[in-house]
Amino acid sequence: MKLITLVDELAKELEAAEVSFGHGTTNAFDEAVWLVLWHLGLPLDELDAHADRVLLPHEQKAARELLQHRIATRKPAAYLTREAWLQGVPFYVDERAIVPRSFIAELIADGSIDYWLGDHTRRVLDLCTGNGSLAVIAAMAYPEIEIDAADISRDALALARVNVARHGFESRIRVLESDLFTALPGRYDLVLCNPPYVNDESMGTLPAEYLAEPKVALAGGRDGMDLIRRIVADAPDHMTEDAVLVLEVGHERAHFEAAFPRLECAWLETSAGEDAVVLIERRALAT
Repeated sequence: MKLITLVDELAKELEAAEVSFGHGTTNAFDEAVWLVLWHLGLPLDELDAHADRVLLPHEQKAARELLQHRIATRKPAAYLTREAWLQGVPFYVDERAIVPRSFIAELIADGSIDYWLGDHTRRVLDLCTGNGSLAVIAAMAYPEIEIDAADISRDALALARVNVARHGFESRIRVLESDLFTALPGRYDLVLCNPPYVNDESMGTLPAEYLAEPKVALAGGRDGMDLIRRIVADAPDHMTEDAVLVLEVGHERAHFEAAFPRLECAWLETSAGEDAVVLIERRALAT
């Protein structure tokens, strides 16, 4: 059997099982490609180069078993492969942190927030860092900056240290345990934050794949704004005069605007539209 034939068959099985996507892929075909290529030790972006490869019986069997494990457990594929990609950058991941998928990574990579940055941008904070992916991507994009990657979860911080070391940024990224800003030193020129923001109603309807992730990294309270209220209130005291806060709120723009009706801010364009990430200048936060 050719590799592409197996991929097509496994994609149909994923569709029939009605699994949910969103942790690196958005559809059954791409998920099947991921699992098969990963199992074979092949680069995940080289399907065309290997599509006609004839698989041995034991290779087919192992790939099918991996797919059945994905269906039976409903775990995101990243937890099975122990790897996730964000903006083409690989990160180690397991059940101790959510699978990285922040839209802020897009904005760093494509330069969308560069207008608000400059020579003054030296100290950056990745708040609620999880497995450290945004801190690493920021270090790649801005070679002159130093970054603090902070989280309340010691489990998540253990993963962040793995990824900081994997990409060789131990000298530029500090991994710090902190309940939001409470244990953080000094002030920052740029604050990046993808906090827990899923509201209670949405938490009750999440697919099993999302419930496999740590609840503390997802749940944001009744309207999703519990932690965001604290961040907005406390951020000015930890930001320099010209600093900005780049905050992801996912599908909660309506709740954000209801919580902060007079807050001056800019909604940034991402692949999800203009509702997922908001940029706020310190002067707006302070007033």
